[in-house]
Amino acid sequence: MTPRIRRNAACALLAAVPALACATDGATPLPRVMVTARIDSAPAFELPASLDAIDLVDSKRAQVNLSEVLGGVPGVLARDRQNFAQDTQLSIRGFGARSTFGVRGVRLYADGIPATMPDGQGQLSHFALAAGDRVEVMRGPFSALYGNSSGGVVQLWSADGTDPVQADFRGTAAHYGTVSASARVRGFAGATGYHLAASAFDTDGYREHSAARRESANLKLHRDFDGGGRLELVGNHFNAPHAQDPLGLNRAQVRADPRQATAAALQFDTRKSVGQDQLGASWRQPLGRTGQLRVTGHGGARDVVQYLAVPVAAQASTLSGGGVVDLDSTYGGMDVRASWQGQAGAGTLEFTLGASADRQRQQRRGYENFVRDGGATTTGVRGALRRDQRDVVDSFDQYAQAWWEFAPRWSLQAGARHSTVRFRSTDHYVNAGNPDDSGGVEYAQTTPVAGLAFAVHEDLRLYASAGRGFETPTFNELAYRADGGAGLAFDLRPAVSRNLEFGMKWRKATGAALEAALFRADTDDELAVARNSGGRSSYRNVGRARRQGGELSARLPLADAWSLQVAATWLDAHFRDAFPVCAGTCATPNAMVAAGTGIPGVPQRFGQVRLQWQDAAWEAALETSAVGAVPVDDRGTESSPGYGLLHVEAARTWTPGRGRLRGFARIDNLLDRHYIGSVIVNEANGRFYEPGAGRSLLLGIEWQP
Repeated sequence: MTPRIRRNAACALLAAVPALACATDGATPLPRVMVTARIDSAPAFELPASLDAIDLVDSKRAQVNLSEVLGGVPGVLARDRQNFAQDTQLSIRGFGARSTFGVRGVRLYADGIPATMPDGQGQLSHFALAAGDRVEVMRGPFSALYGNSSGGVVQLWSADGTDPVQADFRGTAAHYGTVSASARVRGFAGATGYHLAASAFDTDGYREHSAARRESANLKLHRDFDGGGRLELVGNHFNAPHAQDPLGLNRAQVRADPRQATAAALQFDTRKSVGQDQLGASWRQPLGRTGQLRVTGHGGARDVVQYLAVPVAAQASTLSGGGVVDLDSTYGGMDVRASWQGQAGAGTLEFTLGASADRQRQQRRGYENFVRDGGATTTGVRGALRRDQRDVVDSFDQYAQAWWEFAPRWSLQAGARHSTVRFRSTDHYVNAGNPDDSGGVEYAQTTPVAGLAFAVHEDLRLYASAGRGFETPTFNELAYRADGGAGLAFDLRPAVSRNLEFGMKWRKATGAALEAALFRADTDDELAVARNSGGRSSYRNVGRARRQGGELSARLPLADAWSLQVAATWLDAHFRDAFPVCAGTCATPNAMVAAGTGIPGVPQRFGQVRLQWQDAAWEAALETSAVGAVPVDDRGTESSPGYGLLHVEAARTWTPGRGRLRGFARIDNLLDRHYIGSVIVNEANGRFYEPGAGRSLLLGIEWQP
């Protein structure tokens, strides 16, 4: 991150503080709502959609990866890669499973600020779990109302300030040289609420060449004004210097030593450095007695430098982009929406109308990952420039949504979004062997959705919903043409899906709850890898695909101190059309994928069961998680084996004086099973597998004065 960007971000935040300080006192804090649903008139239980909220209070984990908290959400597969140079592997109902880095097919937000760029590529690394209050997850057709690449929606929300002031300090230590520390303070300065949190994380890594460090800070300011207005400001800083990348292993390497790094990782010192700063602001203002206006804006910058294991010989091609990726990105956007509530017919009507615009500017440079000095070649260092381009992607969306309780037991939710996404690339690296690759492309799509809910009785709802979604290629997927020629792959088309869901929701005043859903998503123009050659991946549209299955979640109080939580998913994801691919590293597709072949990265079954006991001072839990076999390539030639893991945790709370001291412990993989924690889909060298960690003990302590 450049000093100029840091300076501007800090100044913008500090300049806003006086505006907060001049507001009047005495406003009542707004109640918590399921913000992801974008419906204020009804709780999530009344809506025809799959919605979950995960409380982050009293976590017994390191608070580093989002995979720590999403295991209890059906349909969501969040896999810890034991590789901090890559993000958590996240998919929802099979969308996003093909991503080899970052997050694809799922929309991400942190305190309302998009963590998914306009092209659909998202990042989770800067999510400040230490500052988190809750995570909200939406699955199914209504996710399409968030626009491009919304096979599901995940939002992290940080907590408001408190009165009186609250502070807590937290530290953990675990196997493999892993330590973390965090501190946060929440309070009010006058009538301005604040929440400041900071954390640091260090690990030597479970595998060789997988050490990493992460530092983050998050500040939230909020102010309620006379008349019902509310202003929120959020600033976020993230730094991850030199996270080592051990790369994937093949089957033989996993059997020989699952903790080893690939030889190429050591040869080229594969690693990644990330720095990110961002600011966001949100204003909510009542419009008369029945309306409300919401305006949000954000801006930020993200710098990434990544060293890849591209063989020196592969970079001899005049079209090679080298083996060192250097990305300087700035991004920003705004969302404006107005909503009205009132009576219509027999019940309540809420209507929302809005528009959003986002832009990402990216300077992409590529360098050779070696230097030559006389007859000697040194790898893993930045060499000659091989790529220099300026990329811009813009999106402009308009949307409308309504929820209507049109009869005593019936309600309808419906909406539509029209999205326009524009890509432009300007090539500044042009020579006799590398022609000008400049160009652009525009995609546009309208995504309608509707759902109907029926109240069988006070504690039971049945619903059905249907809609359409779409997913454009990202700039990374546009980077290389499938035919190996010069220029970007502007012939790629967006994947368009048709989504159906049928579900039920049941609850009791005792706290018991049960939810189940059946779903299907049929996709046209599915995007998949066309060829891998010389460290480059290119993509093509491969026809039709289907993702269908069922989900079940339950929360069951068993006795005064006992409770049981269950999350289970069955998922069938497959290609419906045959298409050609490369068998390994090749220039021309030389093998066929048969219709009916499973989509890689998607297990047919996965779930979690958690049994918990808690009294006034002690708490303990037994947790088991299971994942079925996972295909690793389009042809279905290999799969990672399924596995089941057992975890235990315990905590004890003391209240000396006016403070609160809490100690906790957790053992992951109690039986020390060998398993594949995640896979690298379609890895050209057959190094598909990222082994999960063995038995690991985590100890932690938390102090609230």
